[in-house]
Amino acid sequence: MPVIRVAQIMGRMMGGGVEATIMNHYRHIDHSRVQFDFIVDDNSTVVPREEIESLGGRVFTVPAYKHLPAYLKALRTLFAEQKPDIVHSNLNSLSVFPLSAAKKAGVPVRIAHSHSTANPGEKAKTAMKMVLRPFSRVYPTDYAACSNFAARWLFGDRLVDAGRVRVMKNAIDVDRFAFDKTIRAAKRAELGVDATQPVIGQVGRMCFQKNQLFTLDVFAKVLERRPDAVLVFAGDGDMMPQVRERIHALGIERSVRVLGVRDDVNELYQAFDVLAFPSTYEGLGMAAIEAQASGMSVVASDQVPDEASIIDGLVRFLPLDRKDAWVDALASAEPTDERADERDAVRAAGYDIDDSAARLCDWYETLVRKEGAAR
Repeated sequence: MPVIRVAQIMGRMMGGGVEATIMNHYRHIDHSRVQFDFIVDDNSTVVPREEIESLGGRVFTVPAYKHLPAYLKALRTLFAEQKPDIVHSNLNSLSVFPLSAAKKAGVPVRIAHSHSTANPGEKAKTAMKMVLRPFSRVYPTDYAACSNFAARWLFGDRLVDAGRVRVMKNAIDVDRFAFDKTIRAAKRAELGVDATQPVIGQVGRMCFQKNQLFTLDVFAKVLERRPDAVLVFAGDGDMMPQVRERIHALGIERSVRVLGVRDDVNELYQAFDVLAFPSTYEGLGMAAIEAQASGMSVVASDQVPDEASIIDGLVRFLPLDRKDAWVDALASAEPTDERADERDAVRAAGYDIDDSAARLCDWYETLVRKEGAAR
């Protein structure tokens, strides 16, 4: 069978969880069977072009989807020229746009992938999602989602119950997250933290969804109980200025480390004592999976799907209107050089990247064969 070319529609790449999921699979997939092309918006800030090209892939830049006529024209032209076997769109409800262009260009296999949900607090974005959601079944030939919850939110119960949606978990290289005392000591020294200080970590884009401003308000209260506590943010995004302003307004600059986008998140988990995960909505929550692989506890909002809890006792869900409970939970974190090895449990739950990449490769080949047989 010829090598299958898959056009991965990435939108604006900013070093977030969706990009990490697709890149994880790309690193581990059999490139003699499947190759990816990454279609990214021209306002992307974190595009691992060198790595993609070293693995045989390509990067194509198109106008941002907010410039819709130019975006659609560029995609139609690109698809007509490159003739991908599959277009796999990772834009949630916005997938209607690239998949409509793919259909017009005659792309035979078109996958819509649901990575997230919505929250009423994000008014404009949620309104757009609700308008587009009924069209999520118009242009795809096939469907994927990071969780059952995300699948039902975008595609509806009927498709899910009929077995039409493939759950593609946010798989990781589990061994990279194994707890290591030596790495812990080195990273804490890098952060200027001693062995006795509790470290609260949060990993994710700086945006409404990830809710860093909530974490800062809670952390200011944690400091009243634990003056030596430290909060570490890893990630970047449009709300970075607001995050920095809130840190200054609360007067907690000395206790907060803002690291930006990092390529050593797996090592940062070793330095943390608890992961704060107060998302306003999630399709699953990749950071929670990574934290559990490192044996670390997670305090998550009740807007995170239950499917994110895979290790008994490591994930605690709390409502966002109970800041006092968040303060109690985060303030109780204690530094320790001992953690259980949870890697086998994470693998057993279906989050091993080697297995997931192999199954994705098989799925792509099945779809292409099915389409070829139907012609």
